[in-house]
Amino acid sequence: MKTRKIVIGAVVVLIGLPVVLVLIAAVWIYALDRTNGAIVSSGRPRSYLLYVPPRYDRAKPTPLVISMHGAAEWPAQQMNLSRWNRLAETQGFIVVYPSGSDVPKIWHVERSAGLMRDVRFISALIDTLEAAYNIDPTRIYANGVSNGGGMAFALSCTLSDRIAAVGMVAAAQSLPWSWCTDRRPVPMIAFHGTADPIAPYSGGRSPVPPGDLFPNVPTWTANWARRNRCGLNPVDSVVAMDVTRREYTHCADHAAVVLYTIRGGGHSWPGGKPLPEWMVGPTSRSVDATSQMWAFFRAHPLQRN
Repeated sequence: MKTRKIVIGAVVVLIGLPVVLVLIAAVWIYALDRTNGAIVSSGRPRSYLLYVPPRYDRAKPTPLVISMHGAAEWPAQQMNLSRWNRLAETQGFIVVYPSGSDVPKIWHVERSAGLMRDVRFISALIDTLEAAYNIDPTRIYANGVSNGGGMAFALSCTLSDRIAAVGMVAAAQSLPWSWCTDRRPVPMIAFHGTADPIAPYSGGRSPVPPGDLFPNVPTWTANWARRNRCGLNPVDSVVAMDVTRREYTHCADHAAVVLYTIRGGGHSWPGGKPLPEWMVGPTSRSVDATSQMWAFFRAHPLQRN
């Protein structure tokens, strides 16, 4: 592994879940401290970026946060978008940003051989980091944006024995629960804008060709709560003028389900680095998805029977 400074100028190419939206933007500039890593999984080289905070103590079991980029994006973009490193530095956890497969980089969130390769990669990545660092096995969390959030969903089904909780931004998925039957109840926190131009909050066909089908976000969240055997009556609260919070409690294994609805919010990471509004819609500054995810993760370590 090697730590260095990088500067990337890129033409931004966005692909939804898995809607294809190709838009040319101004040059993005990244100047990030990063550690490069690579492993071989399923016979293929797979890469990642790793951030270990200066306060890391080998003698202390340390949480691990896995944060996954959207389709046709890169780990450095997810690092810059979510700003997990800043929080990791103050809170003392490790963050890894794995890279999707193929070109352009995507996560295979449908049930397929590609999905299982991606799942094996994440599992092998956890093994690699556990061998190199003192990772707390009860505090391994996965999150992502758009297609990366879809991968977090998939991990909640396929690695529920290792992933304590998941976070999803602009990532409601029309994935069948039927291939998720063996999962334990996994806590989930989600953020979704009502003006998302790629994954419509109200569900239905995306306005972006080829018009993929997305679920109604509140209904999708309620279905997750049902899978977690939560109480029937969620608690609603107002966070800000443009943000409401719905929480399902009294769930099996304390596996709460939380939805932040961003009124007028776009296909963006609330509180993160804003993307051009003409591309993805507005980015809310009223709530910080990263800090709220971390608070949720801290409250939900892996429940082992």
